[in-house]
Amino acid sequence: MLPPFRLAGTASVRYARCMPLLLGVNIDHIATLRQARYARTPDASTAEPSPLVAAFDALEGGADSLTIHVRGDRRHMQDADAFRIRAEVPLPLNFEMGVTAEMIAIALKLKPDYACLVPESREELTTEGGLDVAGRFAQVHSAVTQLQDAGIRVSLFIDPELPQVEAAARSGARMIELHTGGFANAADDAQDLEIARLAAAARNGMSAGLQVNAGHGINYTNLTRLWAVPYLTELNIGHSIVARALRVGLSQAVRDIKQLMSSYPAAR
Repeated sequence: MLPPFRLAGTASVRYARCMPLLLGVNIDHIATLRQARYARTPDASTAEPSPLVAAFDALEGGADSLTIHVRGDRRHMQDADAFRIRAEVPLPLNFEMGVTAEMIAIALKLKPDYACLVPESREELTTEGGLDVAGRFAQVHSAVTQLQDAGIRVSLFIDPELPQVEAAARSGARMIELHTGGFANAADDAQDLEIARLAAAARNGMSAGLQVNAGHGINYTNLTRLWAVPYLTELNIGHSIVARALRVGLSQAVRDIKQLMSSYPAAR
């Protein structure tokens, strides 16, 4: 990840537009597979697959950062996974987390490079929809302040809606991650509308001085349709990479998506 974009001068804009699109690899699904058999003994020497090994594979494949999410119900990543990966893998760590006192305390101890605040429900299979920053502003602002005062740069996972972008900027967060699930699940004209929403949100985020990332449901097939969205800095991708890894291995799956990402038209 890079410092947030600023509009203070021409040089800053030129710098922002010339940087390559970065890849954050989410390895939560590696832990999901381990938990299917080793939920009671995730630290056993026989427990596999290992999120730590997967993290090194992602590094070998060219990942620019790692994303992990320790949920309140610990359905996949465990606290020990997070601390082991943080200690041993020389990649920036993006810690996805619910806006709770428990997770803030873990993040302050873990000291990841970045924290991405996301909504969290025990009923959902995966994160469904963006964080309601506007509706939960006081709580989000408090979490952002605590984390950034500790030197952890904060991103907010939001739907591509102007009120949410504006609230994110007011919260003091340095970054937003645009929820691309609506785009990924849409087809034909509906997908065009979702792309337009993402593009508008990205432009507004850029104008507000926020670094603009994106993630959720992005895969090897729909990836390049996002090239219509300007000012993207990083994509966070997990499920599709892990699925492809079953065929080609994780390092190669990362290389493949990185190759596709190299065609992002950074100059706007």
